[in-house]
Amino acid sequence: MDHHEEESGAGAESHGKQDDEEAVARLEEIKKSIESKMALRQSNLNPERPDSGFLRTLDSSIKRNTAVIKKLKQINEEQREGLMDDLRGVNLSKFVSEAVTAICDAKLRSSDIQAAVQICSLLHQRYKDFSPTLVQGLLKVFFPGKSGDDPDADRNLRAMKKRSTLKLLLELYFVGVIEDGGIFVNIIKDLTSGEHLKDRDTTQTNLTLLASFARQGRMFLGLQLSGPEIHEEFFKGLNITADQKKFFKKAFQTYYETVAELLQSEHTSLRQMEHENSRILNAKGELSDDSASSYEKLRKSYDHLYRNVSSLAEALDMQPPVMPEDGHTTRVTSGEDASSPAAGKDSSVLEAIWDDEDTRAFYECLPDLRAFVPAVLLGEAEHKVNEQSAKTQEQPTESAPESDQSQQAIEDAGESSADVGALQEGKIIEKGKDKEEKDKEKIKDADKEKGDRKGENEKEKLKSIEGTNLDALLQRLPGCVSRDLIDQLTVEFCYLNSKANRKKLVRAVFNVPRTSLELLPYYSRMVATLSTCMKDVSSMLLAMLEEEFNFLINKKDQMNIETKIRNIRFIGELCKFRIAPAGLVFSCLKACLDDFSHHNIDVACNLLETSGRFLYRSPETTVRMANMLEILMRLKNVKNLDPRHSTLVENAYYLCKPPERSARVAKVRPPLHQYIRKLLFSDLDKSTLEHVLRQLRKLPWGECEPYLLKCFMKVHKGKYGQIHLIASLTAGLSRYHDEFAVSVVDEVLEEIRLGLELNEYGMQQRRIAHMRFLGELYNYEHVDSSVIFETLYLILIFGHGTTEQDVLDPPEDCFRMRMIITLLETCGHYFDRGSSKRKLDRFLMHFQRYILSKGVLPLDVEFDLQDLFAELRPNMTRYSSLEEVNAALVELEEHERTVSTDKANNEKHSDTEKPSRRTTSNKMSVNGQSVVNGTDDNGVVHEDHGDSDSDSGSGTVDPDRHEEELDEENRDDGSESEEEDDDGGGPASDEDDEVHVRQKVAEVDPQEEADFELDLKAVMQESMEQRRQELRGRPTLNMMIPMNVFEGSIKDHHGRVGGDSGDEGDEESGGSKEVQVKVLVKRGNKQQTKQMYIPRDCSLIQSTKQKEAAELEEKQDIKRLVLEYNDREEEELNGLGTQTLNYTQSGGNRFAGRGSTWEGTSGRGGGPRRYHSSYSGAGVYYSRRK
Repeated sequence: MDHHEEESGAGAESHGKQDDEEAVARLEEIKKSIESKMALRQSNLNPERPDSGFLRTLDSSIKRNTAVIKKLKQINEEQREGLMDDLRGVNLSKFVSEAVTAICDAKLRSSDIQAAVQICSLLHQRYKDFSPTLVQGLLKVFFPGKSGDDPDADRNLRAMKKRSTLKLLLELYFVGVIEDGGIFVNIIKDLTSGEHLKDRDTTQTNLTLLASFARQGRMFLGLQLSGPEIHEEFFKGLNITADQKKFFKKAFQTYYETVAELLQSEHTSLRQMEHENSRILNAKGELSDDSASSYEKLRKSYDHLYRNVSSLAEALDMQPPVMPEDGHTTRVTSGEDASSPAAGKDSSVLEAIWDDEDTRAFYECLPDLRAFVPAVLLGEAEHKVNEQSAKTQEQPTESAPESDQSQQAIEDAGESSADVGALQEGKIIEKGKDKEEKDKEKIKDADKEKGDRKGENEKEKLKSIEGTNLDALLQRLPGCVSRDLIDQLTVEFCYLNSKANRKKLVRAVFNVPRTSLELLPYYSRMVATLSTCMKDVSSMLLAMLEEEFNFLINKKDQMNIETKIRNIRFIGELCKFRIAPAGLVFSCLKACLDDFSHHNIDVACNLLETSGRFLYRSPETTVRMANMLEILMRLKNVKNLDPRHSTLVENAYYLCKPPERSARVAKVRPPLHQYIRKLLFSDLDKSTLEHVLRQLRKLPWGECEPYLLKCFMKVHKGKYGQIHLIASLTAGLSRYHDEFAVSVVDEVLEEIRLGLELNEYGMQQRRIAHMRFLGELYNYEHVDSSVIFETLYLILIFGHGTTEQDVLDPPEDCFRMRMIITLLETCGHYFDRGSSKRKLDRFLMHFQRYILSKGVLPLDVEFDLQDLFAELRPNMTRYSSLEEVNAALVELEEHERTVSTDKANNEKHSDTEKPSRRTTSNKMSVNGQSVVNGTDDNGVVHEDHGDSDSDSGSGTVDPDRHEEELDEENRDDGSESEEEDDDGGGPASDEDDEVHVRQKVAEVDPQEEADFELDLKAVMQESMEQRRQELRGRPTLNMMIPMNVFEGSIKDHHGRVGGDSGDEGDEESGGSKEVQVKVLVKRGNKQQTKQMYIPRDCSLIQSTKQKEAAELEEKQDIKRLVLEYNDREEEELNGLGTQTLNYTQSGGNRFAGRGSTWEGTSGRGGGPRRYHSSYSGAGVYYSRRK
């Protein structure tokens, strides 16, 4: 059979054209065979019997006739020609009954039927009384009589005799030896009798006989014939009446329905026995020998009956019966894996067998090989032969079912050889042909033998090719680490299917490397898939695994632990695929528990980790598994196990049987709180931002503010990519509720500090989200850059130098780096100029020292750091050792100290300079101070109070404040300030250069120029505020301006300008080219004023005039905006519609919002930050920096 499978598989792949040619030749041979049968039928219906005179000329001796009659008892295809020659040479007129008896006693095989037909035809054509005597003799096989003995030992032989006799009767009827078809009526009536259903063995035999009759005599049942048209012509000549066809059809139909009901009852009995065995197994752990043997007997009987009924249904062109819930009845198991109805009732209490849908699909949803592979390649017929050969060696009580199976196999073989007989029939010609044609036939036979030799050579070549393909397939086996790959390999193996190849595959699967445990689930899936069509694969593998386990467990040495673990995990995986019976797993576990020490502990724990959870959750094994687990824990408590084994046992126990936990009680929230959570965590996105803000504003604020703050702080529970939307909502709500934005910032900073104090692993996602939130709050201008840098330094140094340093920031912990990276990636790109740039440069050097203190970093952190430096400071030097970075920090501190000293010396030197040089040194003072500011320790621009005074006699103005005034003047004057800065004696900062470039570009668009000037003023204003805060603790010079100074002067005194300590006057009488200015100086303890004349075209005078005009315009803007704000508030309170207010910045570059004026500049050196306010209805949102 393997040979046939290999030949068919090879033909399917490489001999398509040959198959077509062979099919055509086969049809021709069948046609010739039928023509030969038709000719033989005509000869038998109209026999030309020789007269008595001719018969007397033949040999009539008893010796000769007895020898020929003995040969009739051994009819076969090889002796057919010689036997027919002997029959032609003897006279059997007086020995016809003896000849008939010999033919009836002959043990005919399916391949010998055609030879017997030829011999019977010869005797029928020669002797008139042969046919009636033959019919009576053959019918005695089916009707032996009441007195006939029928011992159990002869049942198998009688079943085979009935099968061959029935086929012989049909063939004799086809060729006309038997003319009356009524003899089959009695035979079928007896076979379909209900009395035989009581005897199960007789029923099995009758089913095979009826299936054979239905296949061979389809015309009796009125079934459709398939084949050439000559078939129809041949069968139309048979004398089968309509009544006979009706009888046969009704008899078969009724009998099929009866045996289908019998099969159903057999199935029900088998299921009940399985459930009973399952209950006994759960209670006792093992079955008695009587129960196991009775179950096996019943299961085999059911299998035989099911196959025979299916065969009959196929012969009748009907669908085979489908048994309800037939999940395991035909599987070779002990019955304990069949789920019982009683267990099914409690399944709702038990947990699901599989943890998720993917796991369930992996272990239960196996590919159907019949859908991918032709049935001939699956070798199912071969399995039937194997089962038949195995059954012949079993107990005598099972001989009848075994005979049925052997008959089924013989029938298939007979049908496949019928065509060979047809070919030989086509070569037999009528009587009148002589030796010439026989010689031709011999020549043809010789040619066929040569062709067969060639075919055998080709098959040997195909075998070698197939072996090469199998080796390549087995080499790919260890690489199949996914479900799709192993399924594809399984299908490919089916095209190489043979018994030898299956053995090689099982050996390869069994020899999986002992360290490649990850392959076991995929190998088990392959075996489970193949076992649906090739039962011997799973049985061979299980036998090998069980044998290896017994060998290893009995060896009792402490070696080969990896082999033991591989073996037991393989058995566990096969159990999850329901290939290995649960009884095998429990027996292995019991063997380990009986000697619970050393390697047996590891083996038992690995078995429980693999399939313990599956068996505990399966309804039919949960009780027994629970008992085993209790025994395991008792052994652990009794024995003094080492910590490793104790941990292994506990892990295995709780993996199978997790500790019971109370059901989680869902929080009951008020509807208002649920609505807030829905808005923030479900509805919020870019398109619904304004809608969500409007809905939040409609909430009762006093009631919802605490919960809203709580939800805002749970940004880690929402989507990480939407944190900036929460920051935008914070900015929008701050316009109407200032205290809410302050609370949000305070809570974020507090959460960051709390995370540093606790340093819990479970809070890491939350801490990262809060760092992102803080950066977004800076982007939306709710925190200052100083807060960002304080937080960064806090992350670096918190807990260091204390006893809890190893707990708060362990040496191997890199999470603080992730926090810093997150914060700088969010807002660090704004620190690219001015003081904030210097702050970030200084921090990054300290950050590098912190990084180097951690040693070797994980790859993901290292890559994140590289991306961060590439984005923020691509040209910054990355130090490779702590010594280098410490030296760089020392150098930086020395440079800052030198700059501070130079600044102090410059201030002292400026106090001694003459007043005449005061005006000529303004520009250099400004630019020179820029350098000092660039190296200030904190990167913060200092400013003096407006009422600060200088020493009398010194006309030098404060350089810091003068720098700020000139910067502000430069933004207003345009190109004039740019020329003055370019001509200055000191180097300009990067911030000034970039600002000038932006101003030149913005000259194209007046609106952009106005926005730019507004942002620059905000930067300057923030710097001034920072300096005011720093100088509060520094002693200042309180120089009061005398009242007489104001007499006769312009009523405009600017204490805000750093370089102007006195009053500036403008006398425009007579078109004078100079302007008188009063300068307040101090000598000792006396204050003096001196007059000084400055050219009218000086930038100081021009900027003063522009500031006066700007301040006047600013007052008007403030007044207008306040009035508009009040009108809009009244309209909103009165429920009026939406009013959109679009306004543009005027020449003073002032911005008003929330009823107050925002002016000046910001100290954040991150470039211009645009602050947008959009009024739509009553909603406000703030866009991020651009």
